[in-house]
Amino acid sequence: MSLDLPPVAPSVTAALVQGLTPRLRKRLDAGITKLADRPCVRDGDTVRIAVDDDTHLELHAPGGSVTSADAIRCGCLLAPDCLHRAAAASAAPIADPQEEPEPAAETQPGNGTGTGTGSGSGSESLPTPAPEGRAESETATPEQRTAALAVYDAAAGVLEAGTDGSGAVLQAELLRAAHTARVTALPRLAASAVSVVTRLRAARSGDPAYRLADLTADLRDVLMTAHRLPRSADAELADLRGTARQPYAPDGSLRLYGLFSEPVLTATGYAGAVTWTADADGRLCTVSDVAPGGSGRAVGAADRAVRIGDTALTHRELSRAGLAVSGATVSPTGRLGAGAGVRAVRAAGAAWGEAPLDRLWAAPVAEQVSRALTGGHGLLFLDVTLTGTVREAAGDCLLADCDGLTLRLAAAHDHPALPCRDNLRLLATAPGTRLRVVARLDPAPVPRALLIAAGHPSAAGAHVDLGLDRLQQADLPAPATAPAAPGTGSPPAPLDEAPLHLLRRRVHQAASAGRRVLAFPGDGSADSRRLGRYGFDCAGDLLDELHAAAADRSRDAFGRLVPADLGRFARAWLAAAHYTEEADRALCAAAWGAS
Repeated sequence: MSLDLPPVAPSVTAALVQGLTPRLRKRLDAGITKLADRPCVRDGDTVRIAVDDDTHLELHAPGGSVTSADAIRCGCLLAPDCLHRAAAASAAPIADPQEEPEPAAETQPGNGTGTGTGSGSGSESLPTPAPEGRAESETATPEQRTAALAVYDAAAGVLEAGTDGSGAVLQAELLRAAHTARVTALPRLAASAVSVVTRLRAARSGDPAYRLADLTADLRDVLMTAHRLPRSADAELADLRGTARQPYAPDGSLRLYGLFSEPVLTATGYAGAVTWTADADGRLCTVSDVAPGGSGRAVGAADRAVRIGDTALTHRELSRAGLAVSGATVSPTGRLGAGAGVRAVRAAGAAWGEAPLDRLWAAPVAEQVSRALTGGHGLLFLDVTLTGTVREAAGDCLLADCDGLTLRLAAAHDHPALPCRDNLRLLATAPGTRLRVVARLDPAPVPRALLIAAGHPSAAGAHVDLGLDRLQQADLPAPATAPAAPGTGSPPAPLDEAPLHLLRRRVHQAASAGRRVLAFPGDGSADSRRLGRYGFDCAGDLLDELHAAAADRSRDAFGRLVPADLGRFARAWLAAAHYTEEADRALCAAAWGAS
């Protein structure tokens, strides 16, 4: 999409698409494509699009986003229920749900993401007093259960159609369900649904940053959350419901040491940078600058001043310096608050090999992996020796030896505007180089991690943020000072992997091409038998049920095909997707030797 449009609230897009006639809905996707070729002019908070010589479309975005349907105006004869308004809203980025009106409710703590939690509708009946001596169990309200069902049905429709079939109309249905979830105090579910729509738009527009695995993960998350929420209670309900905003607790004075900075590019159209710091005890804290934007903002955010206290440090500088903070506030995830009472000044930093940062690399690798798999920050602090490369489906990975363990290091970001992959290719030309690195665990049947930062190959005490800094050939050590390790350049031994890819491939195919791709006649039992021979009988049964659910089409009394049972297919797909995720986590722990 070439138009520079302001973000539009999900509820606005849903309302405008719902107002179209059936005939105009069929033309909506073509209208979005046509609108992308029209000239667009921005004047302050107003964006004007010349639909044709006589018709102009205006989007008013006070505060940076469109929050009401009346803010999109068109001069055509069919307005306000015209195709142009719905096409503009569907083509625009999705606004942060925080910008939509919130129900008046008390914020409750939890671990979800998104915005808005509360007590639900005012029409709820009063709770029945619990019997004496027995605590009352909190369950989802009727409105929340209805909203979860609406999100589940909309996501199941997307799964049935796949990315090619999930046009603006299906996207609007999911956005409408997300808005309903939000106003009934289900922020995590609303945020997950919006993320799926953003992934669909990226897939349909040919965005180079789109990854099918990301869409599959988001679709699995929204279906799983919507499926579990109506039956959950107490702590599980709080986790599935999420919180309006992360609570910040006072933490006194902090002495922090910069570790590294990394770019942020989210599925919901936000970009920026996050700088990680550590205190003397090894506790990690983050300072972020994330706002609506694309890859350009992710690259430029590293040179923006840190928004905490009166410090003039940029994120790039903070990653190599220190910070003394008084009156600090910290969220449960370690994010530093930037309230009016927080004061911060620049302080001396520390190299990765110096105290107190060196203690992060002293922790056993298996212990770090166990922490990452059980809800930790996911970061791994490793000492590795580069040994070569290995080709994967998504591109080449850097091979490294980590205490006798063959490790695959992949790029943390694949967007061409970021230097991650170029830096990885350059490091691959220097086998035998020993580096101290920071990576994020990537659960897989083999030891694999996403490379975020690394010690400078030739400058002792310095490090490189691989998503923000660009390495040059001159930064690599000379061959004489970095001899090749034994066996360098030879391909790794073939991996005797469990054939879970047979199930994972079908899960990804369904997310991409929809139910019909698995409904074609054919002998799918061969894959099930192969899974059984490796001891994965459950995976084989899930694969058989997935094919059966996809092909299940019954007929009515007159012999006509009735609509497919989307509920059965969604349940079969969700079971298979959840199984592969958990199996990958278990195999990942085994590969790293973690408990």
